[in-house]
Formats: sequence, C-alpha cells, structure tokens
Amino acid sequence: MINYIEVSLEIDPFTEDSAELIIALIEELPFESFITENPFLKCYIPQDKYSPANLKTILSSLDNNPQFKIKIGNNLIEGKNWNEVWESNFPPITVGGKCTVKATFHRGLPKTKYSVTIDPKMAFGTGHHQTTHLMIERMLNLKFRDKRVLDMGCGTGILAILAAKMGATRPVHAIDIDPVAVESAKENCIKNRIGGALAALTGDASLIQRERYDVILANINRNIILSDIDTYSNGLSSKGLLLLSGFYKEDIDTIKERAGECGLIEVHRSFFDNWAMVEFSKK
Repeated sequence: MINYIEVSLEIDPFTEDSAELIIALIEELPFESFITENPFLKCYIPQDKYSPANLKTILSSLDNNPQFKIKIGNNLIEGKNWNEVWESNFPPITVGGKCTVKATFHRGLPKTKYSVTIDPKMAFGTGHHQTTHLMIERMLNLKFRDKRVLDMGCGTGILAILAAKMGATRPVHAIDIDPVAVESAKENCIKNRIGGALAALTGDASLIQRERYDVILANINRNIILSDIDTYSNGLSSKGLLLLSGFYKEDIDTIKERAGECGLIEVHRSFFDNWAMVEFSKK
C-alpha cells in the first residue's frame, strides 16, 4: 500500500479564491487530491514523490502577498485500503428522480432512467458535491441525442458518461489536466459498459482546436473558467450550449460579463446551497 503525505496549508485569512490560487500554483507538482477545510487547504501526494523544497520554492512567490499568509504543515498517512475508505464515504444518490449515481459495490437499488457507476479513487466527481449535482440536474432537462459533447475538467468522467447514456454522439470527448482523473474516467467508462463511448485526453483547454461542440460541460472553478471561457466559446457550434459550475452565487455577475464578451448569453441558472450553475448559449 502507498504511503501519502498530507500537506496542510493554513491560509490566513481563508477564502476559496486564495485556495484556488494556491492549487493553480502547485498543480505542476504530483499532488493527487485537494480538500478545502477552512482554514486549511489539504494536499495529498505519494510519500516518495514529495519534495518540501520544491513546494517551498513555488510558494515563496506568495511571500509578499498582502491578501493572505500561509503556514505549511505535513502529516504522514500510512497506506490504507482506499477502497474501504471510498465505500464508507460513498452512499448512492438519485438526482431529479431520473439518474442514480452509484459505485460497483452498491446492490439492489431502485431503477431510474439512467444509472452511472463511479469508482472515484483520487479523482473528483461522485455527484455528491453540490456543483456536480447541479450539472447532472440540468443535463437531465436537456436533449443530448446526437449532440457533440465535451466534458472539460472531466474528473471521474461522470458527466461525460451520463451524456453518452443520454444519446450524445460517440465518442464523447473528455479533457482533464490530471492524468489520474483521465485514467479514472476511462476505467469508469468500462465499468458502465460503454468503453468506446468516451475519448479522454490529458491536458487543458488548448486541446480544443478545430472541433465544434453542441454542448460543453465545465465543472471546474471560477478562475479557470474566466481564463478559458473564450476558448470554450470558440469551440461551440452556433447556438451551442455551455454549462458552467464550480463557483459561488456571488461569482455569477463576473462570469456573465466575461461570457458576454465572448459572444455568450445566459439562458438558465440554478443553485444548491451557495453554489451556482449557469447555462449559456452561443449567439
């Protein structure tokens, strides 16, 4: 079993934006997962890949940041049976009465129109987070039959898999900057018996080149969305739809303004707690 280092970055004062800024800075290091627990950003990395010196060098660029300060702490997490951890923290859910999200070990669940099997491992996206729930809920109210679909920042592949099951043109394209997520998406596609329905690539929005999509799904975060939304717009066909989540209600105006600059108009929004999902259409 693999031992992990839990790097606890205490952020003072803590905000989601500061945590996202730090993640963007250190994502070149081989961290496999991030969790925000105010006032901490907790980062997980295999013990044999952890370099305190490399981390400190990257974070030193924030030494004179007037908005927040960082304290670094480390904790060894000895190898454990991660499958048992996932199983104990992954109850099945049903979204909109139409889609069940479950793991391979769940049995005897009520049938719904769509069923998505996910074994998350270290990737994001089980449907339990408010943003994933919002994206699934909106997807269930749209038509995907014969639509060309891209899942940007695919995580476990949950949204891409659902799109494929809803009749999207195959293969549904999926992109994530994390190779662990890409492998997870591929494995989950096989678990759902639609192995050829998804084409997953490791990279960022620059991979969107000549393709034109009818629907782009991007459940990422505010800063990446603001940075890449022009690329998403360029990748949409006329009247194509862009579904965005991964940000808070108070971020909507900023994102909507940037979307307007990129030829996008808002057609729908929904909320879960303080999280938001906004759907745009290309003019």
